[in-house]
Amino acid sequence: MKINCLACGHKVELDDVYDDFEGQVKCFACTALLEIKTEEGKLKSVQFVKLVPRPGVWGKDAVI
Repeated sequence: MKINCLACGHKVELDDVYDDFEGQVKCFACTALLEIKTEEGKLKSVQFVKLVPRPGVWGKDAVI
């Protein structure tokens, strides 16, 4: 299953273990955390949670 990141549009690929899942996934392109819910391999909901600072990229004093 693939979902588009709500922050950057990157396609996040999810394995079969996410077919029945409720929780957070991370976009590795922009570090956004997304709250998702899936049932029987189908996406039921997705919400943007926040961006997670990446050390060395955003700086130690980055405010998100």
